[in-house]
Amino acid sequence: MAAVGFFTDTTICIGCKACEVACKEWNQLPDDGLRFTGMSYDNTAALGASTWRHVSFIERPVPLTGQETGLGDFSWLLQSDVCKHCHRAGCLEACPTGAIIRTEFDSVYVQPDICNGCGYCVVSCPFGVIDRREDDGRAWKCTLCYDRLKGGMEPACAKACPTDSIQFGDLDELKDRARGRLERLHRHGVTEAYLYGADAAGQPGTEGLNAFFLLLDKPEVYNLPPDPVAPAMEAKPAWTSMAFAVLGMAAAAVGAVLMGRES
Repeated sequence: MAAVGFFTDTTICIGCKACEVACKEWNQLPDDGLRFTGMSYDNTAALGASTWRHVSFIERPVPLTGQETGLGDFSWLLQSDVCKHCHRAGCLEACPTGAIIRTEFDSVYVQPDICNGCGYCVVSCPFGVIDRREDDGRAWKCTLCYDRLKGGMEPACAKACPTDSIQFGDLDELKDRARGRLERLHRHGVTEAYLYGADAAGQPGTEGLNAFFLLLDKPEVYNLPPDPVAPAMEAKPAWTSMAFAVLGMAAAAVGAVLMGRES
């Protein structure tokens, strides 16, 4: 089956949070306390065990260029964030129980009946997406609405998005559509626009993302890592460094013994 995913065009997000609401309603997720966070128009604050779609209102000291919303000498960037369903998923590689699997849709899915709450996946996600729920200790994140996909329906967030900022479909088709959108923006003078996570060359640490974005500023502005890396990819260099260190210590020890004999 062809891989599917999300293309999120942040330039047409209006910050309505319809995606957040649809996600919570369909997946029966608890609210986040409806507390005042100090972050403008944002009570959910970040992705987590009970928030699988999160709309950020990012204030920045940059005048309007026509693609953002704001007044005066600052503007807002709006972005609906979600699990990236990485081609090389750190959470999946770290799971010791087999609770995290890759589905027939090429999405990354946590099986709640197998998860033992160890938390290895939490520290292995380079995007800080997956988290454990306080009431049961198990890890939770976006499922790409696996139950809806099995029924031939699109994910709830994409279905609810009124501007098509969130687009769902065949991953190759989405990438073609995204490149076309990027070219149009560049032709109209929005030269700062670029695609984040659309291919393995752009995200070598994860070998590409099944949920990629069209952005107008650096990844860090959107709370996205510029160089995300699945921890297991660092294992070989770490073991190589350790081997050289061990050899160095062994050589030093042998040298010390030989010098002791000579003296």
